Amino acid sequence: MRSYQNLDAWKASMLLVKEVYYITKGFPKEETYGLTSQVKRALVSIPANIAEGVVRHHKKDTIQFLHIARGSVYELETLLKIAVMVGIIDESVFEKLLPKLDDVFRLLNGLINYMERTATI
Repeated sequence: MRSYQNLDAWKASMLLVKEVYYITKGFPKEETYGLTSQVKRALVSIPANIAEGVVRHHKKDTIQFLHIARGSVYELETLLKIAVMVGIIDESVFEKLLPKLDDVFRLLNGLINYMERTATI
């Protein structure tokens, strides 16, 4: 693979970054160094780890970074569920994000499976 920017998983995760960043603008100011910061770290970890993994020239390293990105999807989902639970965002906002989280997760799974089966770097 020449460019991580051509990967559907990276593109979908970047769109997710844009949407969730917009949502975090409505988080309470007292959460700036708490939940808001954690959400943003987990969020940006997804495309960042895809990019870092793909530019590695060892298949094992690439797959490891893709697994980290996939874990960040679960982390983000959990943090957003916490935001719902404590009343920072509405359940409807979370429900609108779920298909996008699922899409990124599915694309990452497909990329990991592809790398494990066929790719040589």
